[in-house]
Amino acid sequence: MSEAGGRRGCGCRVPQRASWSLVAATAALCLVLAKSVCTAGAAPMSREEKQKLGNQVLEMFDHAYGNYMEHAYPADELMPLTCRGRVRGQEPSRGDVDDALGKFSLTLIDSLDTLVVLNKTKEFEDAVRKVLRDVNLDNDVVVSVFETNIRVLGGLLGGHSLAIMLKEKGEHMQWYNDELLQMAKQLGYKLLPAFNTTSGLPYPRINLKFGIRKPEARTGTETDTCTACAGTLILEFAALSRFTGATIFEEYARKALDFLWEKRQRSSNLVGVTINIHTGDWVRKDSGVGAGIDSYYEYLLKAYVLLGDDSFLERFNTHYDAIMRYISQPPLLLDVHIHKPMLNARTWMDALLAFFPGLQVLKGDIRPAIETHEMLYQVIKKHNFLPEAFTTDFRVHWAQHPLRPEFAESTYFLYKATGDPYYLEVGKTLIENLNKYARVPCGFAAMKDVRTGSHEDRMDSFFLAEMFKYLYLLFADKEDIIFDIEDYIFTTEAHLLPLWLSTTNRSSSKKNTTSEYTELDDSNFDWTCPNTQILFPNDPLYAQSIREPLKNVVDKSCPRGIIRVEESFRSGAKPPLRARDFMATNPEHLEILKKMGVSLIHLKDGRVQLVQHAIQAASSIDAEDGLRFMQEMIELSSQQQKEQQLPPRAVQIISHPFFGRVVLTAGPAQFGLDLSKHKETRGFVASSKPYNGCSELTNPEAVMGKIALIQRGQCMFAEKARNIQNAGAIGGIVIDDNEGSSSDTAPLFQMAGDGKDTDDITIPMLFLFSKEGSIILDALREHEQVEVLLSDKARDRDPEMENEDQPSSENDSQNQSTEQMLSLSQTVGLADQETPERPLDSHSESSSPADSEEAAGSAPSEQISSSTENHEPASLDGECTDLDDQLQEQSEREEDSSPNVSWGTKAQPIDSILADWNEDIEAFEMMEKDEL
Repeated sequence: MSEAGGRRGCGCRVPQRASWSLVAATAALCLVLAKSVCTAGAAPMSREEKQKLGNQVLEMFDHAYGNYMEHAYPADELMPLTCRGRVRGQEPSRGDVDDALGKFSLTLIDSLDTLVVLNKTKEFEDAVRKVLRDVNLDNDVVVSVFETNIRVLGGLLGGHSLAIMLKEKGEHMQWYNDELLQMAKQLGYKLLPAFNTTSGLPYPRINLKFGIRKPEARTGTETDTCTACAGTLILEFAALSRFTGATIFEEYARKALDFLWEKRQRSSNLVGVTINIHTGDWVRKDSGVGAGIDSYYEYLLKAYVLLGDDSFLERFNTHYDAIMRYISQPPLLLDVHIHKPMLNARTWMDALLAFFPGLQVLKGDIRPAIETHEMLYQVIKKHNFLPEAFTTDFRVHWAQHPLRPEFAESTYFLYKATGDPYYLEVGKTLIENLNKYARVPCGFAAMKDVRTGSHEDRMDSFFLAEMFKYLYLLFADKEDIIFDIEDYIFTTEAHLLPLWLSTTNRSSSKKNTTSEYTELDDSNFDWTCPNTQILFPNDPLYAQSIREPLKNVVDKSCPRGIIRVEESFRSGAKPPLRARDFMATNPEHLEILKKMGVSLIHLKDGRVQLVQHAIQAASSIDAEDGLRFMQEMIELSSQQQKEQQLPPRAVQIISHPFFGRVVLTAGPAQFGLDLSKHKETRGFVASSKPYNGCSELTNPEAVMGKIALIQRGQCMFAEKARNIQNAGAIGGIVIDDNEGSSSDTAPLFQMAGDGKDTDDITIPMLFLFSKEGSIILDALREHEQVEVLLSDKARDRDPEMENEDQPSSENDSQNQSTEQMLSLSQTVGLADQETPERPLDSHSESSSPADSEEAAGSAPSEQISSSTENHEPASLDGECTDLDDQLQEQSEREEDSSPNVSWGTKAQPIDSILADWNEDIEAFEMMEKDEL
């Protein structure tokens, strides 16, 4: 069977959620929505139009594949803008992206089974001969174990699977004698040394010629790998074992999966993004379904389908329950912390999560699949392609798009599950956008920026392996394919493995009996194959009814809310609640929120968060009202932020042994001395007593003429400022009392007044999160005197300090190398060039009893709205361009204030400081990179 839902009469056990009963329950809802003024169901697509689109896909593949063969082969990939091949070592390094290239004609191998799916059997036969003749797997090159497995090993196995199928048919490949399988086995043995770790998790990279340990290998020193990198091996390795009878491959892949399962966070049943391959400790403890984890979940479920081992299904069900409990916030999928799963780890999503609706189809959970897919489609309609990352209010976070196929994959599976012609129209849009915006004379070029339409000189192999395969299958009828696609399962690279492997050369590995599986309610899972004709009885209105409330998540193309207001006035009913009128203290308003599926959550740090789950709304109309309310609330918050926004400030440690190299990002205050208009404030720091600064200081002599350190909480910011000012302090730094908070993970905010006249406060006040504040506190404990500079941006080193010390050139070089690392306020590397700077949020401090500092004189409704995190989609209503321009201007402004200035050639060694703070600094950098 394929992931589309199951072969009729198959005898397998694919899990399906009991929510299939919702289909009948929503019949009346579908009829209501069908009469909506915004509803326009997709008309069935004619056989002729489907054939036309299928032929268009074939022509597009020929354009991409033909140009690769003409201009790039035998290189790994085509550079479509310069019409030449990309050869490792001959082009400027692109970092980890190049680890997929191994001088083994990657694109050709990755395209093998695509040729058969597209009924290009002659070209397939020629391609196999070229692979056998030209490809060398013994190159002295370091490659990614993960990429080599899914692209090359998977490509060889997929090619072998269809080669033996064609040979059995008696028309093609009669000369074939398992040559591709022998190459796959050779490659499998070359990858095995990567598993030589105490945990069984593989090293992330390996040298094809020298392995891991040899000095010539130039690898083997890594300690970390991503969860997907270690957990996306079982299909290819098990298939290799089943094909060849060599059980060692499946055993190693199973051991890696077993270890990841054992290391899951037991209370949340989530896994992190990055893990130490030797100790099993989680390095990055955020969890989602996108980059770094995605295919781990995919392979647990597909391993059960292919191999028939119930333990894989039990693990997947456990993880899936946690995903839907914590990560899924329909239609969004937001990363959370594995130890605190109710706390979001970021406010943006990456493009790789677009595969997840397709996996949910295989799971049988159709409703959230439709919701998330529709949200992604609305983003695509806004930007023509899915940006590499986008925020919860659908602004571009990372603007690149390397022609990823995950959305096309989910579109295909949803069409197979629902039969809704709407998804054919989605596929048609994908084809049109590829031809209009990505097509170039020598192939298809990745988008460097979806906002500007600029290109990048790359055409990754997965574009041919996956994109054209899914698009062609979307429009193809059964007779258009020369074999039964239902007899195969797709790997994460869309390579085809036959299901009959489940009964061939089965591994002696036993079910993992040492794991404790979380008890789940069996009623949530149906253990039989679904028949899609029963589940969706030729009624596309089911999927349409789920999509309809999401039509306006990005653009107000269908102003349903306005129509609802007019209808309400005509009928005499109360109009829907507007964000500007909302009062958190009004019980009637809270009841309306509940009816609209909106939950109000008081966060631990004192902020208030609004989250909407459309499925929890009382009706589809209430769900629409809830989405509109959330959009208005986010827009209101954004408007307030624009009105109140101030740029971040800097706290720079300038005393020995720092000399200005440590620059901390600080939040400003809406009262006191404005550092952007006045000269910076310089002075030594001292802790106030009481530390919270909420009463008259008992150590005025200690803070007289100094910058006072005070802790957040228990009273208003302005009250703290007055108390330290009365004690003679020349400035104040408020340090967050929420342990572990950091400007890397939480948005900066402005400290607001107390609703009274604050003109009496004349000293500058800045706010530091806990992590940044601890750096000053640690320095104060270690050194008698710590001098800081409070300013609107980091300043050059004081010239008189340059003559204080004469360090050696060795130390100077070391300090220059650590300068970027100690500048905690910036992202480094490629992300610094590609990622817009995070705008400063104007959060309302807070309405909970635990923390009574107020924000900007907001009314209760404003306190809720401006502290609401953007967990629900907001209609940008044409604001995207303006916001992007604003981000660009802010980025330029921050670039001018970069703390990475030239400090001369003289510096003081800071090894002792680095030793104390190394763990925190590494954590900051890891969280800042967020590499895909």
